[in-house]
Amino acid sequence: MGVTAMLVRRFSRLLNQPWRPAQGGCDRRELGELGERVARDWLRSRRVKVLYRNFRAPGGGEVDIVAREGRVLLFVEVKTRREGGRGRPLDAVDAAKQRLIERGAREWLRLLGRRDLPWRFDVIEVVLAEGEPPRVHRVENAF
Repeated sequence: MGVTAMLVRRFSRLLNQPWRPAQGGCDRRELGELGERVARDWLRSRRVKVLYRNFRAPGGGEVDIVAREGRVLLFVEVKTRREGGRGRPLDAVDAAKQRLIERGAREWLRLLGRRDLPWRFDVIEVVLAEGEPPRVHRVENAF
């Protein structure tokens, strides 16, 4: 068994478990929180170090996941949709949402005290279909 397969197995609870909505359904907030946990586990299974979840900058700005992949700092937006929903999850990251994420990233870099690190903005799409494991797709350098 390869290293990646072992890591996926280690973080497999959410990644390999069929999704079943809660009795009475789940609201958007619950769906989003589940998607963020799935994205976090997916990143970890690929040897990406998750540094922080749900970073909120004073004065506005937010980043769902701040992570490090090798030397690259990642500012990750997670978008979760149910199967059959309208449009691709990436489509929801419009110009206004990008500005919000960029403000959060600038604040993170300011708090870090350096801007000379390589960094990028990624979007992780999580699609949930009842009775199936989540489907995860990462868009690197999304904007």
